[in-house]
Parts: sequence; C-alpha cells; structure tokens
Amino acid sequence: MFGISGYELFIIVVALGAAGALTGLLAGVFGVGGGAVIVPVLYEFFRMLGVPDEVRMPLCIGTSLAIIAPTSVRSFRAHQKKGAVDMSILKLWAVPVVIGVIMGGFVARYAPETLFKTVFVVVASISAIKLLGARESWKLGSDIPGNFVMRIYGWLIGVLSSLMGIGGGQLSSLFMTFYGRPIHQAVATSSGLGPLIAVPGAISYIFAGWGKAAAWPDVVLLQWPYALGYVSLLGMVLLFPVSMLTAPWGARLAHALPKRRLEVAFGLFLLAIALRFLWSMIGS
Repeated sequence: MFGISGYELFIIVVALGAAGALTGLLAGVFGVGGGAVIVPVLYEFFRMLGVPDEVRMPLCIGTSLAIIAPTSVRSFRAHQKKGAVDMSILKLWAVPVVIGVIMGGFVARYAPETLFKTVFVVVASISAIKLLGARESWKLGSDIPGNFVMRIYGWLIGVLSSLMGIGGGQLSSLFMTFYGRPIHQAVATSSGLGPLIAVPGAISYIFAGWGKAAAWPDVVLLQWPYALGYVSLLGMVLLFPVSMLTAPWGARLAHALPKRRLEVAFGLFLLAIALRFLWSMIGS
C-alpha cells in the first residue's frame, strides 16, 4: 500500500493511533486542539509516503484543522462544565477570529513551506519562554484590554492559528496570561476557540488545495478518496476516533494539576515542538 511494506504500514497506524490519543489528551489539558502534535506527526507520516515538500506542510495543517474541530468541541464542553470559561472573551473574539482564519487560508494557497514552520517556531518559543519563566512581572496589563484591541488580537490569533494548523489554544492562553488571567481560566477559555478556528480553517484549506490533485497526479495521497484539497481523509480516519475518546480525560487532568506544574508542562511541550521544527528547517 502506497509503496510500503505491511510491517511499515502497521508501525505507521500504531504511531498515528498513539498520536491521536496524545492529541485528545493535550486538547483537554492545555485547551489546545492538539494541532501542535498532529502537524509534526503527520509531517513525518506524509514524508514516509512520498508527499513532496511543496505540498506536505499545508496538507499537514489542513488535516490538523479538520481533526481538531470535533476534538476541541468536546474539550470545550468538558471545561465549560467546570465553570472556568470566560464566555465574554469568546463572544468578542468570534467574528475577528473567523476572519483571520479565512485570510490565513488564502495565504496558505501561495505561501512557501518555510513560512508555516517559521510561524510554528516563533510562536511556540515565545509561549514556552513565558510559561517556563513564570515571572509575575511579565505582563502587558493587569486586565483584558478594550474591545477594539481585543478584536485585533482575535484577528491575529485567527491568522496565525490558520498558518500553524492549531485550534488557537496556545496563542489565546499566552495572551490571557500576559494580561493576568489564571492559567486554568486561560486554558479553559482557549478551548472554545477550537471550533471557531478549525471549521472555517479546514474549509479554507480544502479550497486552497483543490487543484493540487491535478497538479500532482502521481501523489496518491492528494487524490480522492484519500484527500479533499489540503485535507487528508486518510489522516483523519486514523487520528480522529482516538483523540475524541481522550479529550475529556485531559480536561479533568488539567483541573487536578497545580498551576505551576501545568505551566511547566505546557512550556516544555511547546519548547519541544519549536525545536522539532527548527531542526527540520536547518536540515532542509
């Protein structure tokens, strides 16, 4: 299948299943959609199956957005039951976030692969430094800014999330902690951005990659029924079911962990992702 042996295919399926479980767990623990795990895993998966560099990264990102849409919904509901979600922030961000996602999907149609990786490295590194440093003085303000500034932040979160293939959790969590909000509330509120980003983002990547199947006729994973544009249906089938199962477990774990431990775990996780993509940029 796809030119690989049955043993290699078995290893791939097991690895993707484990990644799906970790995706759901992280979605619950950190209020993220799990895209920061899905994208690098799918990147290696598609590399092994011969997907060209020119289309590999956007295919990973589009697939990630499609997978995290339902996962983030389940994570958000689990956090909402805990009463930690600030709905006023989500309502204010809804429209600008969606606009930013659509704009990011348009950029993805023409952007080089290095742009996606650069966004990953920069955003994840800044987030990790903030969380691991854990200094109370590292703040932009003591409370959330006014509506206009909030909408600008929402738009920026939408654009960057669309280019990273994430549900916006790590960006919005970073923003809220910079303005003095507790990490547990930041994580819980951030989980609500997942559906706002993932659904329009996945649709944007379907259209962005719509003509790629004809442009790359020899790449099986870009053809129907394996893909729709830049969304891999094969990747969704292998990752989605397990991630849905583990998302509520992660939400319960997040509310059981002390604040500092949650910050350190989130920071180390983001730092590992940044180093992973930096290494791939250096080696390419």
